[in-house]
Amino acid sequence: MGEIIKVDHVSMNFRMNVNHTTSMKEWVIAKLKRKLQYQDFFALNDVSFSVQRGEIVGIIGTNGSGKSTLLKVISGIYKPSKGTAVTAGRVAPMLELGSGFDYELSGRENIFLNGAIMGYSEEFLHSKYDEIVEFSELGEFIEQPLKTYSSGMMMRLAFSVATLVDPEILIVDEILAVGDERFQKKSSERMMNLMSGGTTVLMVSHNISQIRAMCSRTIWLQHGQIRMDGDVDEVCDAYLQFMQTT
Repeated sequence: MGEIIKVDHVSMNFRMNVNHTTSMKEWVIAKLKRKLQYQDFFALNDVSFSVQRGEIVGIIGTNGSGKSTLLKVISGIYKPSKGTAVTAGRVAPMLELGSGFDYELSGRENIFLNGAIMGYSEEFLHSKYDEIVEFSELGEFIEQPLKTYSSGMMMRLAFSVATLVDPEILIVDEILAVGDERFQKKSSERMMNLMSGGTTVLMVSHNISQIRAMCSRTIWLQHGQIRMDGDVDEVCDAYLQFMQTT
């Protein structure tokens, strides 16, 4: 199958202001007096794993365990403080609703903008355009600026662009939990089609049943480190047991 994602000793360090300033004025005064204090926070700490082409990997963990940060590092949004994250295929990240979109442009214009960012040619996007619009169910709203869209409309457009251009690597952060029940079902079916067609998927979800149903492997992150990596049921069972005892 071949390796398509390699995360090698990745750490992600953020500097946090610990002065507890409650206003911009207090922050400026503390800065001018050189009394600002910072504390290092490791969202990820020496994380290493690889993903084979076609694998469906679920990432679970409590809030603040580093799941979303890891996806952003692999997607190239964050540059790790240490280590490397290398991908050997076209990545479609569905991480933050509407990220990469221009709210002043129409839905149609954003399809071509987002597609270009993902590395697709204008000709290819033209060939997929009708299919993307049909799946999104936006109809005549596709010509309206994104600033007029509801969050549900934005999600449908983002999902349609990311999945209907057949990415080699799909990175998903709770995207299927957004939107009405009917579109969630439709999105799940589309994801299943991608998975069966060989797309490599990394997905974060708090829905353990969803992880069990869709993934071939699970990584459990805790405090920015891998606590367990392997068989879906074994990792999910251990995680649930941990959650019941904490």
